[in-house]
Amino acid sequence: MSTSKVIYLNDLRTNATHLASNSTIVTDAPVDNHGKGEAFSPTDLAATSLAACMITVLGIHADKSGINMKGTHAEVTKIMNTEGPRRIVAIDVKLEIVTTETMDEKQRIIIERVAKTCPVSLSLHPDIQQNISISYSTN
Repeated sequence: MSTSKVIYLNDLRTNATHLASNSTIVTDAPVDNHGKGEAFSPTDLAATSLAACMITVLGIHADKSGINMKGTHAEVTKIMNTEGPRRIVAIDVKLEIVTTETMDEKQRIIIERVAKTCPVSLSLHPDIQQNISISYSTN
């Protein structure tokens, strides 16, 4: 079965539907590439998917380990090539792990390894620099 269906709406805008759930995402070309910049661009989604994937696999790990990570969040910055073909050259992710407990060094090493080896991270072209910083806070 197909994963999604993407329809061109006009004016450099698409509507993508996740077929299993029927949820939708609108994309728009960025202002610096002839668009209106009123929604995620496809490259915004690619960069954002890295952080979403990291947090998702961390959630799986946390559930298995009995760790409450509710409130964990990330800030993403996508960096595009300024010379040559338009492409993502780097993705900066500032990930803050929020927990109700203090983690020891071994737990932090495991958490960071889980985050940095999520499926999206492993799927991105090796020429895309992934700058991942991880901080911790307790709530």
